[in-house]
Amino acid sequence: MDPAVALIRTALNTASLAAPGLAGRAAFELYRHPLRRSRVRPGEREVHDRAETGTLRHGGVRVVVHRWGDGTRPVLLMHGWRSRASRFADLVLRLRALGLTAVGYDAPGHGDSGGRTATVLDHRAVALRLQERYGDFEAVVAHSLGVNAAFLALREGLRAERLVAFSGASELSWLPAAFCDRLGLNATVERELRRREASGAMFPGVADVRTHFDAARNPGEITPPILVAHDEDDDVVPFSHARRLRAAYGGRLELLATRGLGHRRILTEPTVLDQVTGFLAAGTVPGRRTVDGRGAVPGPGAVPARRSVGGAGTAVGAV
Repeated sequence: MDPAVALIRTALNTASLAAPGLAGRAAFELYRHPLRRSRVRPGEREVHDRAETGTLRHGGVRVVVHRWGDGTRPVLLMHGWRSRASRFADLVLRLRALGLTAVGYDAPGHGDSGGRTATVLDHRAVALRLQERYGDFEAVVAHSLGVNAAFLALREGLRAERLVAFSGASELSWLPAAFCDRLGLNATVERELRRREASGAMFPGVADVRTHFDAARNPGEITPPILVAHDEDDDVVPFSHARRLRAAYGGRLELLATRGLGHRRILTEPTVLDQVTGFLAAGTVPGRRTVDGRGAVPGPGAVPARRSVGGAGTAVGAV
């Protein structure tokens, strides 16, 4: 176990016995602030350095924007918690080959941007600001928590022809429990954490977090065709979120189910990116596709993905 995680677990669980409010406040600060910023990985560096970089201001915070291309036919890239735009590097190359401009940003508190944290509301606001700059998007491609932000933004004025959702959170009410489970925090701390979230401290002006951030509500408000790529072994955002979206959107949503890629490898797996590229280039074929070491069943055009995945796993609190 990470010594820092063990220390946090012991300190907060112990404090919750005598001072639950104090333990809850400390947990809430950890919950809403990334533990550390993601850096550009070696395999992303070349693509990252090719981007034209600019900025915009959001809530007094400098937000770094990356653009690959001249701005025509833009595709918006929305990253997840404790992530950054460079995580889409492999997809950026494919977008450029299609003649599309990739537009990504590092959310506040992430990557090269200023600030200390960003919620789904901040992602939505940045997306709408980028629409003012680049016009309507050919597509939105999002990962993890960025998926929830993408659905929210599309309901609130973002315009795009297609939506690709990797490993997406269909709703947010499960996050406090997942956070406490990863840190080993007790029920008292979780209860205090939920109380603070519901009080409006994290989402000002949102009366009901469960309903407001439910990507499956009122599916008729989301008009673009949707491709969801989600791994059945995802230990950060459970695969049940993908099933939930499929149930809500029916034939307008194509589900690409993978095995053995986890929460992050799915963003770089060539066979998955083949599917995404085809969807962006030619639209979607309704249905469900399952990708694993034995091949794809059922559905046309699916191709096998790797079955086993290396790597150190998912960091605490990453979504």
